[in-house]
Amino acid sequence: MKETLKKLRAHHQPVPVPLELPDEDRLVEVEEELLVSIPLDLRQFLLHGSDVVYGSLEPVTAADPFSHTYLPEVAAQAWDVGMPRDLLPVCEIDGGYYCINPDGEVALWLDGELTEGTWSDFWQWVREVWLYS
Repeated sequence: MKETLKKLRAHHQPVPVPLELPDEDRLVEVEEELLVSIPLDLRQFLLHGSDVVYGSLEPVTAADPFSHTYLPEVAAQAWDVGMPRDLLPVCEIDGGYYCINPDGEVALWLDGELTEGTWSDFWQWVREVWLYS
């Protein structure tokens, strides 16, 4: 995780209004809104890397409830279009969602179903998808 986070930070693109990182209390509030626990890898990303802006993908965030990437809002939209409630969105993409299951495995939910490819954990997804988007 630390090495991947370091690579991700090295690619960070400054923006006029920087994103903020949530604290543990904020994540507890997010989990209460979701009625779901956040898997460990996603939790670590939200706490330590969700302020990074890079490339065309915009992973979920948890600090600003008014952001279009705010996890509870993205989850509500994903669940509304049929994504199973045991999955949490990681990132919206072209009408689909990269999502994480309770065991921490990441998959792509597209056109109403999970696609074949998966990533064993969130950090593998960061290395293989986000950093190369």
